[in-house]
Amino acid sequence: MSIKKMPAAGQLDPARLMRLMTWLGPSFPVGAYTYSHGVEYAIEDGRVHTRDSVIAWIEGVLAFGAGRIDGVLFCQAYAAARDGDQDALIEIGIDADCRRGTAEMALEATAQGRAFVSTVSQVWDDPLLDGWAASLRGLDRLPSYPVAVAIAAAGVDVDLRSALTAFFHAMAANLVSSAVRLVPLGQTDGIRAVAALEKTVEMAVERAIATEPEDIGACAPLVDWTSMKHETQYTRLFRS
Repeated sequence: MSIKKMPAAGQLDPARLMRLMTWLGPSFPVGAYTYSHGVEYAIEDGRVHTRDSVIAWIEGVLAFGAGRIDGVLFCQAYAAARDGDQDALIEIGIDADCRRGTAEMALEATAQGRAFVSTVSQVWDDPLLDGWAASLRGLDRLPSYPVAVAIAAAGVDVDLRSALTAFFHAMAANLVSSAVRLVPLGQTDGIRAVAALEKTVEMAVERAIATEPEDIGACAPLVDWTSMKHETQYTRLFRS
């Protein structure tokens, strides 16, 4: 099913809304709190040190970095899952595995993806998600987090725009949480940062939906550089 032919977002019923909130809430055991996506080194290097610089950094991640890649992958996987196209999902999963600029970025995506699939499989019945993950294991590949969330969301008929908005919001909120602990920012400034990123999240969603699969790409070399430097950072609290 083409992304552009999908129905517009409607009102989520309470059951689907709660499922989405559970999957992307901070208590869901994917270990999101252990990753800073290079923010830890950016703070160490003095590039991120205030609320405004935190906001600007995360805007860059969503608009030009992993957010841009993950959004398009999410849309592709959602469409393939709605069609029940397992072959396409395997191709998307392999593609996602190849689109990480650093070892730590790859770990972040696949470790969370594996944890997400494991937890969903133990709590809910999702044959398509289970079959996809098993096929990737047979190819010595690991499930990528955005692809896994997209498959699960499609499986319970959460509309694409709502699912992707929740995914990007969770990404932004997790990076803000890292900065709250590292800069450090106060809790109120952290919430101010999350609020300031609302428009950025909306724009990232619309851009991802409008982007054709062949136009997937990112350009955030400084984020990749901080991730590489983080690998040998002397004191670390986070895994990326």
